[in-house]
Amino acid sequence: MIVKEIAEKIKPGASIIVVERIKEKEKERQSQFKGVVLSVKHGRQGGATFTVRAILGGVGVEKIYPFNSPSITSVKVLSSPTKVKKSKLYFLRNVSKKKSRQKIGVTA
Repeated sequence: MIVKEIAEKIKPGASIIVVERIKEKEKERQSQFKGVVLSVKHGRQGGATFTVRAILGGVGVEKIYPFNSPSITSVKVLSSPTKVKKSKLYFLRNVSKKKSRQKIGVTA
């Protein structure tokens, strides 16, 4: 579960790290996924989700996380843009990393 204060900071364009528990055959481990939030769907309802995109090994990877997932142990918001013009940033799929930072308005 995500704490309410952190859930309010998850917005499109924010850079975040999601730590989740992954249960394999007999072991349980934690995995981190660092990326940019592309969209937040269904507000803060029970079935609300957010999409995170990262480039791993030269390939774009997107993961969709539910806000109420028990497998998420923590979420850390690294940076958040001041103002984003769109609520869904799907156009970032076709843009380089440098260009995406310019369009979103992230300085670092």
